[in-house]
Amino acid sequence: MKKAIPILLCMMSHLALGQSDLKSTVDEKTSSIEDQVIEWRRDFHQHPELGNQETRTAKIVADHLRSLGMEVQEEVAVTGVVGILKGGQPGPTVALRADMDALPVTERTDVPFKSTVRTEYNGQETGVMHACGHDTHVAMLMGVAKVFAEMKDELKGTVKFIFQPAEEGVFSPDVETWGAKQMVEGGVMEGVDAIFGLHINSQTEVGKIRYRSGPAMAAVDNLKILVKGRQAHGAAPWASVDPIVTSAQIVTGLQTILSRNVNITESPAVVTIGAIKGGVRQNIIPEEVEMIGTVRTFGDDQQELVHKRIAEIAEKIAESAGAKAEVTIEKIYPSTVNDPDLTSRMEATLKEVAGEENVIYSDPITGAEDFSYYQREAPGLFFFLGGMPKGADPTEVASHHTPDLYLDEGGFVLGMRTLAYLTLEFMEQN
Repeated sequence: MKKAIPILLCMMSHLALGQSDLKSTVDEKTSSIEDQVIEWRRDFHQHPELGNQETRTAKIVADHLRSLGMEVQEEVAVTGVVGILKGGQPGPTVALRADMDALPVTERTDVPFKSTVRTEYNGQETGVMHACGHDTHVAMLMGVAKVFAEMKDELKGTVKFIFQPAEEGVFSPDVETWGAKQMVEGGVMEGVDAIFGLHINSQTEVGKIRYRSGPAMAAVDNLKILVKGRQAHGAAPWASVDPIVTSAQIVTGLQTILSRNVNITESPAVVTIGAIKGGVRQNIIPEEVEMIGTVRTFGDDQQELVHKRIAEIAEKIAESAGAKAEVTIEKIYPSTVNDPDLTSRMEATLKEVAGEENVIYSDPITGAEDFSYYQREAPGLFFFLGGMPKGADPTEVASHHTPDLYLDEGGFVLGMRTLAYLTLEFMEQN
């Protein structure tokens, strides 16, 4: 019995480590690698790559994960990388995701690691810039991978690190599937019990986190309406079926969807016509007019309603004028929906890692994210991490997708800790 007592005490001591000790270890390790994560981020920022072209980024990521002893999958969905870390104890599989691609934007920021990369995009010469912050996402997830690899024996489950290309899309008429959707089609979500992701935000102060349960970001769809009429001399409009006047009525009619059909007390919607093309001369009523635009909705039911009303309004207004409207709606990304049960169970963890006063329940965001495809395969939580310098005015700082985007690197440790805490908490609960 005397020999059994030390063994029992050792077992009890091991069990007593628990979540608090693991999280303390995460805190120590993330602080110790902060400089390395910032260095990674600056390197990626200086060498940005567009969607499905992230070969340099992917190689750095794959080499890093392999050096940590992980099973590594490369060229998933063209340039994607997946690392699999099996913990020392049985448990669920948690996926963590970072997107890797940059944008066709010419950088204007005055930082020493400014991008000077040039390319041709859509027939035009342009700069390439991490104007959305994906460089920070990659660096932070590489940091979490390093931390967890050093804690492997203590992990109660498996962590799957997903480094995804082409979140912003790709410019190619031959590509029908890209980014998260293609990653899912490639099987990356097989066996995953939950997935977490973050997006840095230039208009949220460093040290703060924003999140929302349920539909958090909008579905995005491309809209095209072709109005066909009858051409005539501009001096004799009675001889025409005027597609320009008809199109104007359709644009006005579409706005009634938002004011009369959508329950805006639950969530907003957007129907925007961004371009109208028709006619070549001032005294010729053209035969047809083309309109293109974007549609943003929250949740499948609202999306179905808005799509239905767009078609009805455009077609019936055209019919009333003797014209014809052909409506085409191309679904791009579904709504990003944070699983309510998972979100509820993780709220305390968000407040634990950032401090209750620094966790903000967010309004719906009409921007879109293809993280939504992962959430259709397993419960997911997507949140926003502060990247705005403390004390700055969010109405004055540059927003994402602009040449002047600036992100404070002081929030990277919180980002890593939050992803790690959420993973540990989910493993503990399951």
